[in-house]
Amino acid sequence: MILVAGGTGILGRRVIPLLTSRNIEVRVLARNATAAAGGVGSRVEHVAADVADRAAVGRAMKGIDTVISAIQGFGGASARGPRIVDRDGNINLIDAAVANGVRHFVFVSIDQVAPDHPIELFRMKHAAEVALRSSGLNWTILRPTASMETWLGIVGRPLVESGRTRIFGRGQNPINFVAADDVARFVELAVVDPAMRESIVTLAGPENLTFDRFAAVVGEVTGRPGRVDHVPRAALRVMAAALAPFRPVLAGQVHAALVMDTRDMRSDAAPRQRAAPAISVTPLSAAVRQEFRSEPTPA
Repeated sequence: MILVAGGTGILGRRVIPLLTSRNIEVRVLARNATAAAGGVGSRVEHVAADVADRAAVGRAMKGIDTVISAIQGFGGASARGPRIVDRDGNINLIDAAVANGVRHFVFVSIDQVAPDHPIELFRMKHAAEVALRSSGLNWTILRPTASMETWLGIVGRPLVESGRTRIFGRGQNPINFVAADDVARFVELAVVDPAMRESIVTLAGPENLTFDRFAAVVGEVTGRPGRVDHVPRAALRVMAAALAPFRPVLAGQVHAALVMDTRDMRSDAAPRQRAAPAISVTPLSAAVRQEFRSEPTPA
């Protein structure tokens, strides 16, 4: 049986059907009991547990052969922060996996992780990687670039629904974006292909796009171009500093937006294509069509 931690998220919801289609039994671990109760297929078991609760994680790990960790504490209104989820939560999963004789741990990290990265999420993912590689478990580490679907929700959906969206910063810094469907296929490959053990794979998309161009693609594909407002960098610095004492997670999100507007976040899809040529490289235009396929056409 495979435990999918974060199985109700953008990536997890795509991974589970790939596994069950192979007749693999899946246990989904999610903090929200209502979310954990949903799902597909009779081969899916649902467990409501918080990765911050070591005892609950230990109970959820019983009888598990492989762990897939797709948890994240960075984005969303209810995010608890990378320290609690991306570092400590993953370490709890790793420790429980060791204690329960798990054979393989697939960790969805992030591209450009480093102990001194200016974004806390990247530092906490790095700490979890270090813990995993020193755990004695068989491991696979996948490092996707920025999620197309996450940013379609943040930047694209307001544009489609209201004709207006907001970009933090100038929106002129190229960033690599990868589709969740592509990442899910690599998670599946990591589970079934022993050659992926003890491998670190960077998963980049085919394009390095500025946020301005990102918004333009959404408008072009959906037929809903609209107004794009920009929050100046100076305002982002003030917001991050002002929020830090009482809303540290939100302050971290604002600071991350500033970094994404200034740091080199480009990547190259060629290495992942060589590693798995059968897995498609999805362009943003295709992800937009998938994300907004049920939206009514403009009048």
